[in-house]
Amino acid sequence: MSRMKNVACGLVSLAVMSVLPSMAVQAGETEDAIAAKLSSSLPALGGVSVKPTPAPGVYEVITAKGERIYTTEGGEFLLTGDMLQLTSGGLVNVTEASRSAERVELLAQYGTDDVISFPATGDEKAVVAVFTDIDCPYCRKLHDEVPRLNELGITVHYYGFPRSGPGTPSFVKYESVWCAEDQAAAMDAAKGGRPVADASCDNPVQAQYRLGHQVGVTGTPAIVLEDGHMIRGYVPADQLAEGLGLL
Repeated sequence: MSRMKNVACGLVSLAVMSVLPSMAVQAGETEDAIAAKLSSSLPALGGVSVKPTPAPGVYEVITAKGERIYTTEGGEFLLTGDMLQLTSGGLVNVTEASRSAERVELLAQYGTDDVISFPATGDEKAVVAVFTDIDCPYCRKLHDEVPRLNELGITVHYYGFPRSGPGTPSFVKYESVWCAEDQAAAMDAAKGGRPVADASCDNPVQAQYRLGHQVGVTGTPAIVLEDGHMIRGYVPADQLAEGLGLL
């Protein structure tokens, strides 16, 4: 009897293993079919990427501009807005979770070699990425809090996001700060409203400005946490640290 049971279990395992590859292919084919249909029917979307969501039969579509929409398996019905999931712990924003994961990936791909950093004092307990505009009043207010953030063990990486865009005085000012011999001192001066010597060099401000758009920055300051969550606007240092579980 035991031998027959083992044989039966073995046959079931073989059957499951033979089905899994076809299931994977089918899943890939479904997503490819949705992408092809949407790109053909709605060329304004540009190239799209498609992946399943926790909701059965519903797929997330990311357009060439980074916008998110949802579609049914056949690509016939489109839904806009954030997807919320009701769990035992309450409502979970599925869309924002997807955005956060993408931000983590994009920031990791970009790296931190070209950012202007204000490192934590002593042991580093957290890192935040801040997309900033030197002339933004609330960006300047946040910069006044940077010493306190560093004291609390938080490293601040600044990414340039001059809201007025390339070629404008704010953009050129950020380039001068980045090209300065002492970037931190130049940033302190610029954020304090003091003049910074004009300087030009090969710089990453344009690339960081594009990155900001990719991660969804619409205003400054925009603070991206290590889990990809974005805080839009000024937050006092102690409040930010409390939210990170450091106080």
